[in-house]
Amino acid sequence: MGNSIRTTLADDGSVTVTVIGEVDFSNADEVAEGIRDAVADWSPPTVHVDLRDASFIDSTGLGALIEGYRAATESNVRYVVINPSPTFRRVLTVTGLSEFFGLIETGETASEAELPQAKGA
Repeated sequence: MGNSIRTTLADDGSVTVTVIGEVDFSNADEVAEGIRDAVADWSPPTVHVDLRDASFIDSTGLGALIEGYRAATESNVRYVVINPSPTFRRVLTVTGLSEFFGLIETGETASEAELPQAKGA
């Protein structure tokens, strides 16, 4: 399987980790590690996890997003999930994770939305 993530650094210092394809037990560790590495390597003010190119995420993929959230909040980095599919957005809402993940509407940028800084997980 190819790389499950692509990481980019923006001019403002924020990092976007784009999740690509299916995220399941076979590559969830790679996704979590990619998010942790982005936080550790760049110490950005914000990490955006872009799910636009994610075709499927199972419970282990959700666990990877939670691990990324923990790494970010432990380093005082804002953690924002963007562009989830409608189905995945419902899962995040039902599980109560959308608030932790600072979920914003598709098409908005982080600067256009009020992003809550969640504490603890």
